[in-house]
Amino acid sequence: MRRPVFVLLSLCTALAALSAAMLPLSAQTRATVTNVPVIPHEAVPNFFTHPPGIYTGENMGIATNSKGHIFVFHRANETRLFEYSPQGQFVREIGRGNYGFAFAHSVRVDAEDNIWAVDEGTDMLVKFNPEGRVVMVIGRREDPVESLGNMPGAGTFHGRNEKYRFGRQTDVAFDQQGNIFVSDGYFDARVVKYDKTGRFVKAVGTRGNGNLQFNTPHSIATDFQGNVYVGDRGNARVQILDNDLNWKANITGIGNPWAVCVSGGPGPKNPGKQYLYSSNSWQDSAPAAGAEFTGEVYKMELDGTIVGKFGRAGKAAGEFATIHQMDCRNPDIIYTAEINNWRSQKILLKAPASSSRP
Repeated sequence: MRRPVFVLLSLCTALAALSAAMLPLSAQTRATVTNVPVIPHEAVPNFFTHPPGIYTGENMGIATNSKGHIFVFHRANETRLFEYSPQGQFVREIGRGNYGFAFAHSVRVDAEDNIWAVDEGTDMLVKFNPEGRVVMVIGRREDPVESLGNMPGAGTFHGRNEKYRFGRQTDVAFDQQGNIFVSDGYFDARVVKYDKTGRFVKAVGTRGNGNLQFNTPHSIATDFQGNVYVGDRGNARVQILDNDLNWKANITGIGNPWAVCVSGGPGPKNPGKQYLYSSNSWQDSAPAAGAEFTGEVYKMELDGTIVGKFGRAGKAAGEFATIHQMDCRNPDIIYTAEINNWRSQKILLKAPASSSRP
């Protein structure tokens, strides 16, 4: 009777070791770049205001449109999408109760001011027109009972790589032609390209740490030339791809990029000089040890040359507790969506200081 038990225990041990080997890397590591100029910054105090009884939960996504309105996608008792005026006043709620909302992850606004909600809980992208009406969906929600497993720390990597299905996708971006790029995500490890009508074009990526391999592609952005910047969080790098999703370069040394954005907006007007921003975020759940070596945001040239950094982990105004998404349409005004602080901030950047710190 002992031998089968021993074999079973050995098998369980082996499977546990294999499972551990397949898990993503640590969510955050210390940045290795040194002597980076510090960019002075300040938070606009109490910028976002709400009517009585209206609150946000975990702020997951933030984006602006061409008129300066701000959209915050957040997780409260339910997933909700709020719109604010350029002065931070609450304007309206969009899409409450729709079938594509279960567990918010990010929000983006395209060149025509359509609002795209990325929901990892339903494996769906929901496109709203500026009036707030649903005009496109990409992806398919699983059976509601099965989808209860689509939460952080639950479920397993599947890499199914289907054209019109996602695996807890994380973010979306657009090029000048209106093509759609999706980082996908937790259950997949790839980047997917669709044309402006939502027709599948191409997908690249497998799970790993080589070029065109990903370990939680967590955020995505494009520049005016159509290059694609993927925050490859588990691999502690930003991968740069061309418009056809061929690998071009990696940016390393800046910690684990939870959120990336490229300044200038989605076009189609040439925004002039553009910058890449990447958040080496304090992890969700805000472990005390992580606060010592995380929290800063890096400002870079598009080739990865570092211009400077700003911020640190914390809960005070101008400090950051898990920046999950940023908006940098204006390169001197950064909006942050933060998980652990249950808030978003408007951050004003000033000219870099002459001093630097390691």
